[in-house]
Amino acid sequence: MLAAAWPPMPTTLLIFIAFLPLFYLLEQGPSRFAFVAWSFLAMLIWNSITTWWIWNSTDVGAIGAILANSAFMSLPWLALYNIHQRLGAKFSYWAFLACWMTFEYIHLNWELSWPWLTLGNVFANTPNWIQWYEFTGTSGGSLWVLLINILIIQQIRNTVQFRKFLNRRLALCLAAGIGLPILISYLVKATSLPILTTDQQSGKNIVVVQPNIDPYAKFFPGTQEQQLQQLISLSESAIDSQTALVVWPETAINSPNGIDEARLKQNSSLNPIWAFLSKHPTIRLVSGIEAYGLLPEDTKSPYARPIPGSNLNYEAYNAAALLDSSGIISRYHKSKLVPGVETLPSFLRFMDQWFEQFGGTTGGYAKQEERTVLVDQNSGLAIAPAICYESIYGDFMSGFFRNKANLMVIITNDGWWGNTAGHKQHLAYARLRAIETRRWVVRSANTGISAFIDPFGTIVQQQGWDTAAAIRQEIIPMDKQTLFVRFGDWISWIMIVLAILLVSWSSILFLIRRKTAKTTS
Repeated sequence: MLAAAWPPMPTTLLIFIAFLPLFYLLEQGPSRFAFVAWSFLAMLIWNSITTWWIWNSTDVGAIGAILANSAFMSLPWLALYNIHQRLGAKFSYWAFLACWMTFEYIHLNWELSWPWLTLGNVFANTPNWIQWYEFTGTSGGSLWVLLINILIIQQIRNTVQFRKFLNRRLALCLAAGIGLPILISYLVKATSLPILTTDQQSGKNIVVVQPNIDPYAKFFPGTQEQQLQQLISLSESAIDSQTALVVWPETAINSPNGIDEARLKQNSSLNPIWAFLSKHPTIRLVSGIEAYGLLPEDTKSPYARPIPGSNLNYEAYNAAALLDSSGIISRYHKSKLVPGVETLPSFLRFMDQWFEQFGGTTGGYAKQEERTVLVDQNSGLAIAPAICYESIYGDFMSGFFRNKANLMVIITNDGWWGNTAGHKQHLAYARLRAIETRRWVVRSANTGISAFIDPFGTIVQQQGWDTAAAIRQEIIPMDKQTLFVRFGDWISWIMIVLAILLVSWSSILFLIRRKTAKTTS
């Protein structure tokens, strides 16, 4: 049921009963080992069906990610079992809610982060249900899912001997628990509509390019000139005299040996870009760059790599840059690196040699912690750049908007996964960022899906997978900060405190009872 509820499947409502089988199993009094084993199996099935497409990028990595994620997801179920034994059903399910949301927060922020299956993401293709994400972020969706599942099991437990009463109570519970948040969502949208009807003179003309270059061939020597011509030709086909910004995807500017970020303008192979921007002096370009930076001899960096045959070191960057004909105006280096593919967590460095044998990386890209907004003084656009899968981190992305960004630009390359559910889910999650921040989202994907997304999560001009395209859209930059942008993931912090209190309380009671039992015996 968890997998069937997940995008791009249309059966989202199943999420509200998906936890009931495991809750029912708990009520049957299994052993701790049996309950955790069944929980792990359920999480494994969910992860496998929903994210199997990672296999198309890395087979060993996919197996490792699915097994690890399933194991991490089993930890809240272990906490549920322990607290159920110590405090009973009256408190244990609420403790599970807090523990699950604490797990989701940790999984968003530690070195092995993989929040693809955060429960609040399940509503990505039903944006009209969750317009209140501007207040809560995806944590509000996770809370909603868990609350409904817990309320149902509590109603079943309390009224199991009165089936007519049970049916009536369940119907009221579901109608209120599911219907009321959806009603609130429509009311929020209705009251927020004026943000799309502001002065149209403030609109900005933006062009997005989807070049459809084979991701496995784009770094082959001798292909870069052809790639640039493809990007420029598509850009020329869509721009007009009002165009302020052109967006190219992740690593659109690349070289087999990388590109020296500090000497970008001196790189003769990039002359077609400068010619294009000189021809259109009012246009700015946002593009992904596979870049590097040379380090002074006395510089220490955890990301430093040695240059063979010299005493010099360098850092590699997966970068987003704002360009005009003079070169780089501003840049941002990807911060949320993909575990295993782009970085190896520090606590797994002992496995580095084994890891590299299976295609992983141990050095990885150098990342930056600050949220650099790419500001174009000419157009007034202040861009929050999201590289690759950074757009699935709602709390992380909100930092750009606290730094005065008025537009989100996602540059990505989803072609590694093939034509599977992966790129569809990635697009859908971008709708959540639009709602949380009430900003337009501009999405350029190398092989698809490129699109614009309005501040209510509506997809505009969605392009097909595996097609070359260029699209133009008038968007309105937004400056108002939502409650979620101002305060971040405040619901998770409340849940973390609640989880600590409930787990501590259950542990203290367990120790007291154990001591009492020893004394009386």
